Amino acid sequence: MKGRHVSSSASHHARIPILYVILGVLLAISIIPMYFYSTSVESNNRKLLKTNEQMLQNTVTRSLADDLAQHERSQRMMLANLSSAIQVASGGDISEKNINAPELRALLENFVSSSDDIAYVTVLNSEAKGISAPPIAPDAFLNRELERAYAAARDGRVYSGQALVVGEGKAQRTVFVVSTPMKYGDRFLGMIASVVDLQFLIRRLQEVSGGGLTPYVVDSQGRLVAAAAANLATGQDMKKSDIVRNFVESGNRAQFAATGEFTDTSSGRRVEMLGTYCPVTSLDWAVVVQKPQREAYRDVYEMQGKARLLALLAVFLSILVSIFAARRITNPLSVLTQSSRAIARGDFSQRVHLWSRTEIGELAQTFNVMSEELERFVEDLKRAADENRALFMGSIQMLAGAVDEKDPYTRGHSDRVTRYSLLIAKEMNLDHSFMETLQISAQLHDVGKIGIEDHILKKPGALTAEEFEVMKTHTTKGANILRPVPQLAEMLPGIELHHEALDGRGYPYGLQGDQIPLLARVIAVADTFDALTTNRPYQKEHTPEQALQIIQNLAGKRLDPECVKALLGVYASGDIKIQRFTIKRPILQPTPQPAAEVAQTQPALAIAAVPVAPSLAAETANLERTRV
Repeated sequence: MKGRHVSSSASHHARIPILYVILGVLLAISIIPMYFYSTSVESNNRKLLKTNEQMLQNTVTRSLADDLAQHERSQRMMLANLSSAIQVASGGDISEKNINAPELRALLENFVSSSDDIAYVTVLNSEAKGISAPPIAPDAFLNRELERAYAAARDGRVYSGQALVVGEGKAQRTVFVVSTPMKYGDRFLGMIASVVDLQFLIRRLQEVSGGGLTPYVVDSQGRLVAAAAANLATGQDMKKSDIVRNFVESGNRAQFAATGEFTDTSSGRRVEMLGTYCPVTSLDWAVVVQKPQREAYRDVYEMQGKARLLALLAVFLSILVSIFAARRITNPLSVLTQSSRAIARGDFSQRVHLWSRTEIGELAQTFNVMSEELERFVEDLKRAADENRALFMGSIQMLAGAVDEKDPYTRGHSDRVTRYSLLIAKEMNLDHSFMETLQISAQLHDVGKIGIEDHILKKPGALTAEEFEVMKTHTTKGANILRPVPQLAEMLPGIELHHEALDGRGYPYGLQGDQIPLLARVIAVADTFDALTTNRPYQKEHTPEQALQIIQNLAGKRLDPECVKALLGVYASGDIKIQRFTIKRPILQPTPQPAAEVAQTQPALAIAAVPVAPSLAAETANLERTRV
């Protein structure tokens, strides 16, 4: 008794549960390598994402700087040409008796009217007397700049002034002076100067702003020249920003773009920023873009969060697997393991045939009951999933049908575009997941028209320019309607961008080439084909052959060539059948208009507004100047 007790006691204290052993081993061989691997991948991805964001800012600043430098060179070339014309017209004599000659004044007026960017031009002779062509009247600040320009011309130097704000209210403009001396040989004749309107620069800054990105231009003293944001004023001191201060402190040594992280305190609170400046050496200016780091590195933070969540899930899963494996040490349990694997493969018909009077036998019976329940449950889930999908697709078709029914001319349009899109995608051998996304996106591509007023949507004739601008908003309206639904996020590009064109003349954003997702490019071809082959209030239907010829001519310009090629293949195989139907309401015949004017006034598809002409090439040339 005593010996057995001691032995039993020793065995009891020396035993380590196999569960803990297997759990420790599995954790060691899975968690530790995974930790180092995930840490390495996370670090590499973080560096890559940061580098991509910095390269994006660098590209934006260089592009803006090149545009600004090119514009300044163009202005100087125009001044040089005007100077030569004035010398020829005056015979090299712009003294007081010749300076007011009608020919010289006509040259200045033609010069001002030749460019929207020129707000004022003046010619002064060696006695500082001259003439001007002024859409604007110089104020005291502008006159001071012109005096500095004249002094520079006296010294034989060209001059680029600082940015000024002239005018008030809606007539307010941001301008700067560009001047060049006029010489005949070594003799100083005078100066010619133009006041350049910086509205072109403000427009470019507005184009690249958004998504947290703030672009602006500063001079060599760190004063603001122009900005896209309304809360920034010309002349404002921007040296509180580290990125601007770095440019100012570099003086004229800055030749290349520089990117860095810094802390912005201009708003009264500390904001971590990522910024880039690119100098415009010919003007001693710099283009600056900056963005809060939380926006610039949003993808980095999301990636880190997901990686850590996956790591926690992996640890939890490893613990479960370890416990599960430890309980399958004995031979009878291997039978359960095999059956479990069968169920894991989706074969819920498997049953465990294991006889045992122990808990293992009960476990086997329980396992069989569980298998039966799972089999029924999975079948119920499959049936419910099929019903839900059918309900979902039916709801989408009902919604698209409701939009199409707003106008009898577009009845069935969404269904046809969906059918054509799927045929094109199938011809292109696109994968099944893309086809599912395409089906929903194409069905809902015109859902934004539900937000267009009926008097515009159902107008029987050509739209005005203002009405067409309203009609063009249906793409963004549709995306905004569906954006709150996370499950439809993949479908939004096809809805929002199917009126973009490869040549950049589409809407709503003017994207070009590969900037347009494949989803939108497929729908664009299908939408174009359906619009061309159906009657509309502003045009008579084309035959399929005519429509295909028009679409072929637009391939590579407006429409994706591969998608167009796929459409031609589908039609050649006979898979597309055009169904004709009659509209009871009469179609108003619009007054003949030029193709470009028609294209700007039709809401659904501008190219469909041009009737088929004997010369298809001439028609296509007109269509290429329209907006799809």
